[in-house]
Amino acid sequence: MSHSVVFKGGNEIYQADSCTPLVDAAARGCVHLQAIGHGHYPGRKLPADALPGLKNVGYWDAGHDQDWGLPWHRNEGLELTFLESGSLGFAADDHDFILEPDDLTITRPWQLHRVGLPNVTAGRLHWVILDLGIRRPNHSWKWPEWILLSDHDRDELTNILRHNERPVWHATPDIRRCCKAIACAVESDSGGSSTSTLAVRLNEICVLLLDMLRSQKAALDSSLSSSRRTVQLFLNDLRRHPGHLAFDWSLQVMAEACGLGVTQFISHVKVLVNMTPLHFLKSCRLDMAARLLRESPELSILDVATSCGFCSSQYLATVFAQRFGVSPRDYRKNASIHTFKPAA
Repeated sequence: MSHSVVFKGGNEIYQADSCTPLVDAAARGCVHLQAIGHGHYPGRKLPADALPGLKNVGYWDAGHDQDWGLPWHRNEGLELTFLESGSLGFAADDHDFILEPDDLTITRPWQLHRVGLPNVTAGRLHWVILDLGIRRPNHSWKWPEWILLSDHDRDELTNILRHNERPVWHATPDIRRCCKAIACAVESDSGGSSTSTLAVRLNEICVLLLDMLRSQKAALDSSLSSSRRTVQLFLNDLRRHPGHLAFDWSLQVMAEACGLGVTQFISHVKVLVNMTPLHFLKSCRLDMAARLLRESPELSILDVATSCGFCSSQYLATVFAQRFGVSPRDYRKNASIHTFKPAA
C-alpha cells in the first residue's frame, strides 16, 4: 500500500485514504492494528460476498505517542470513528479538534479530513467505513441490503446525515459497548466467520447512531445536499488540489462529475464565481502554475505546464503572459523580488 489509491464517482477521480502510515506503523510494531474489509483498506480481506459495501471495520491501539498521522484524505464511504481511550487530534474541512474518550466522528466521502495534528497520540480508535454509493452531497444514498433498518428509520438517518455535517459528537454508553463488541468480532474473524455477528452489530450501531442524533437534536440544513453546494465543493477541489487540475476536463465531464446537466452546471458556476466553468478552470491552472514557478525551481516550464493541465509549454506561455503580463520564465526569474499583478 505504498501508492496513492483513487476511486471514481461518475467521471471524476477521487483521492482515497491508503492508510499507508498506519500500515507502516503496525508493521514496525508501533501500534496494534485489527481490521477486516474489502478493497485497498488495511487488514484481513473478507470474502467477496460477505457484507458488500463494508469497506473497512476495525481499530488501532497506540500505547504511546506516534511519529505518524493520516494526512488529508477522503474515504469511499461514510466513516464513523469512535475514540475509546486517550486523546487524538482530528480535522475536518477547515476545523481542528482534539478528540476525547467517547467522542464520535462522522465524515462523508466528500469531506476532507485527517487524523493526527500532525501525529497520532496514545489511544484506542475504532472505525467503520460503509460505501453508500455517494461521492457528492447531491448523490442518492443506497444502503447495503444487509442494513435492515425500517424504511422510516433509514430515510430519517439518511436525511440527518445529508443535512448536518457536524463532524464530532459525544457518543452514548451504548455506542461504546457496541464498538467494543464489533472489535471482538473483528479479532475473532477468520475468512468471514464473524459475518453474521458483524451484520448484527453494524445494524445496531446504525440504530444507536440514529438514536444519538435524535437525542442531540441535530440541526438540519437542506442546502447541504443542494446541487449548488455540490458545484461549490467541486470548484473548491479545483482551487486547492493540483491533481484535479491535471485531469483532462471538458465541460460535459465537469457537469457529469457533479451529477448535473451542462446548462444547470454552467448556471451554478456563473453564480458562484462570476465566470464560465472553463474560464474558472484556466484561472485555477494559471494560479497553480504561478505557484509552482515560485516554489519549485527544479521543475521545467514544460513540467509546470503538464502538472497544471496545459497541453504545452507554448500554450502556457501565451495565457500566462495574458494573465500576469510576463512570460513564465521571466516570472520565475523575478518572483523573489517582484509581486506580479494580472495585466489590465
